[in-house]
Amino acid sequence: MSTLTHCFSTLGCPDLSVHEAAELAQTYGIEAIELRVISGSLDIRQALAAEFGDPATFARWLENTPISIVGLGTSARLFGGGNLGELEQFLPWAEAARVPYLRIFDGGETLSDSDYAQAGEKLSNWQAERKRRGLAVDLMIETHDALAQPAQLSVFVARLPAAAILWDAHHTWAKGGADPVATWRSIAPYVVHVHVKDSVLRADGRHYVLPGQGEFPMAALLPLLEAAKPIPISLEWERHWHNELPPLDQALHAARSWW
Repeated sequence: MSTLTHCFSTLGCPDLSVHEAAELAQTYGIEAIELRVISGSLDIRQALAAEFGDPATFARWLENTPISIVGLGTSARLFGGGNLGELEQFLPWAEAARVPYLRIFDGGETLSDSDYAQAGEKLSNWQAERKRRGLAVDLMIETHDALAQPAQLSVFVARLPAAAILWDAHHTWAKGGADPVATWRSIAPYVVHVHVKDSVLRADGRHYVLPGQGEFPMAALLPLLEAAKPIPISLEWERHWHNELPPLDQALHAARSWW
């Protein structure tokens, strides 16, 4: 029996409100959504306030809908300068609605010992503050930049095994050149969320295509994910960044026989 929770990122339907995204999810039998763009805005805190007014109203609405919110997408980065202070604005919404994770990017390129050490300090400080305030929400780090490189990802999980990973399976495959099956087997204990998408390599570069029409080896990966711990598998249909892509409902229809 599959342990996967199917969901999608609102990157695929950037003009929809949360209400409309939830209706779309129900149409396709999707149990959850992750919020990254709402009503055309990447400022999801402001968009949530415009739609719901306050976190308590957002939470009450979620209690009366069959859709769950499995993550809020922030633009914070683990590697590089700065701290995680910008996450503060998301906390009231995440806590009220019992959203389990805030997504942060990895950032960075080629990582040094100092980079890993500073990342560890940031995460340690976050966990100390989380414990002090009794926060339920935690962080998941997306394999988007530096951690899309399999060698650096392996070092990261070895040095910081308590970190929760949002594995963008397409990025480590397309950008990092790694077999998704091998990557999963090396990082599975640390993964709390998976992004999937499909693409083809053409003469002018890699292009996203409808799920099942590309080269991503989902058929090999899917049985491993289904046999694993309960975990969301999210279609990250990047229409917000690539408006030439078909609407999300077409991608969700195609994904029915792909995932």
